[in-house]
This record gives sequence, structure tokens and C-alpha cells, in this order.
Amino acid sequence: MKAVILSGPNQFAPGTMEKPVPGPGDLLLRMQATAICGTDIRILEGKKTKGVRYPSVIGHEISGEICEVGSDVKGFAVGDRVSVANVIPCGNCTSCLSGRENACLNRKAIGYEFDGGFAEYVLIPSIALQSGNIVKLPDNISYEEGALIEPLSCCIRGLKNAGTKFGDIVLVVGAGPIGLMHLQLAKIAGASKTIVSEPNPARLEKAKKLGADVVVNPTAESLEDIVMRETNGLGADVVILAIGVPSMISSCIKLCKRGGTVNLFAGFSGTGESVIEANLIHYNEINVNGSTAYKRSDYFEAARMVATGRINLKELVTHRFSIDEFQQAYEVAKSGEGLKIVIHP
Repeated sequence: MKAVILSGPNQFAPGTMEKPVPGPGDLLLRMQATAICGTDIRILEGKKTKGVRYPSVIGHEISGEICEVGSDVKGFAVGDRVSVANVIPCGNCTSCLSGRENACLNRKAIGYEFDGGFAEYVLIPSIALQSGNIVKLPDNISYEEGALIEPLSCCIRGLKNAGTKFGDIVLVVGAGPIGLMHLQLAKIAGASKTIVSEPNPARLEKAKKLGADVVVNPTAESLEDIVMRETNGLGADVVILAIGVPSMISSCIKLCKRGGTVNLFAGFSGTGESVIEANLIHYNEINVNGSTAYKRSDYFEAARMVATGRINLKELVTHRFSIDEFQQAYEVAKSGEGLKIVIHP
């Protein structure tokens, strides 16, 4: 089968490998859509290595059609359209037992410990089925939308961690796919005003189309002045940092209301070290928190939200490529030219 084979940092190319053979408890998917994530870019460049194997196939935002079913598998059949919650918690560690399975100490994931979606076929291991990580897609959800359920579930986890509530003024910093999902979720949660900061004009236009109340190009105008104007000088109730730039953390804290929350949603390369003004947190009683992955309940909520048309994911897909065109897809993803880039095997 065709696959994008990752041999090492900055060493990846389309190639061929053996088609997986499912065991009694496994499924085999014929991939239909796999979206490129910012984390995938960091893996390809060697900036993220935890759980990554060489050689391997990555790609964790996936959906496909079941083409083979193991003899012991119940509840699934050849031809089923499915999406996959790629993160598989152990269920036994202290994080899982305290209700934080998204931060499982022993988690395994498709696209990391198991080969992922930048391939014609993907083996879904029995432990993923046993954990309930496979979701059947209704006919009204496209495969592309099915693939984007995974990042949406991560954003739902971030929304919950940020505590966004009815009437809040929410600032989203970064209008990539993740920022645009956060924008829509904030509005669904009842935000009274949404402000989006983004230097890319095309992404700002997309934010407007998806309902942003105020959009700001921070390279052309003062984000601080606009946020203070829009919040009567108080700052935003919730600030979502949806871009992995450590130097922006301190400025986000400055834009947060007393008693508000700054959610560091995006992952940072390396250790993500940043210099911050700690007194801003101390005297303004600002909550600074993070968000990692998602719980399976978040994934199921995301799937229901897409199925009922509560959120627009179609607007986020801007480019489509084949496996053979992966290098071009990678360059477009890195450039910021598009939003979600999808590989159709």
C-alpha cells in the first residue's frame, strides 16, 4: 500500500509498505480523509518526539471505511463509515483514576505508538475498540468532517478548562483551524462578544464569516487598545492562546480581566519556556491553565455537535492532496496559506 513513511526528523516521503493484516480483535480501515495537524508538522520536523517511532506512519485526524473486520469484533461491519478517537487511555493510572484520562500517564495513540492515517489503510488495534474509540458516522457527516472531529474534541476540552460561560468576552489569539473552532465554541457557550487576533488577512476574513464580533490584525493595530476598548478597560474574561508562540504568553495575561482565565491551548516546541510578569497573575488573580488532548466524552460530544450541524467544519478545509502529493501538502501547511489540509489516499 502507499503511505508517507517517516524515517527520522525531516526525513519523510511517500513510499510503499505492507498492507496491515488485522487480528481477531482488530479492524482495518480504508482511509478516506486524514487532516494535517500542527502537531504533525512538529513531528515531521523532529520538534516533537514523544511516542514517535522511526520508521512509522503518522497522522491522527482520521476517518475511513471499514474494509476488514476481525473474527472477534462485534458491532462493526465492512462498509461502516467511522471516525477514530486516536488517544487510547490506560484507565488505571493516577490521571485516569482522577478523571483526567486526557492526561493519561500510559496512553497510547494511533499516529504515534500505532501507525496512523497518512496511508491507504490503517489498522485499528483491539485496545481502541475495547476502549470505545471508534465512532460510526451518520450519512450527513462527510469523511472530511469526520477527520476534524478529533481536533474539535481537543477544543471542547480546552473550552471546559477555560471555563467559558454565558456572557463572557472571549479573546482568541490565532485564527488557524484551532482558533476558528474555539471562536465557534465560544459563541455556542454564550459568549457576549468574541474578539479574534490574527495577522493573516485571509484568516481574519474567515473569522468574520464564522461570526467573530471583532477582528484585529495585531501587526497593523494595537490589540491591547482594541481589547480594552471592547471591554471597558477591564480585559477579556477568557483568553485562548491558539498559537504555540511562548513569547505571546505574557501579552495574553495582560489582556485578561482580573479573575479571568488564560488558556494555553496550543502546544509549544521544545520546553516552551517563556518570560512572564508573575505579578500580573498574583495581583489580578488570573488563572493560567493548559489543555492536552481530550477525553472520550469530549470526542463523543464533538461528534454529536457535527452531526446536528451545531458547528461549521466544512469552512475550515481549504486544500486537498493525495499521498503522492504529501510534500506539497506539507509546504502548504507550513506556510499558513490554507487552513485545514486534508490527505485523500
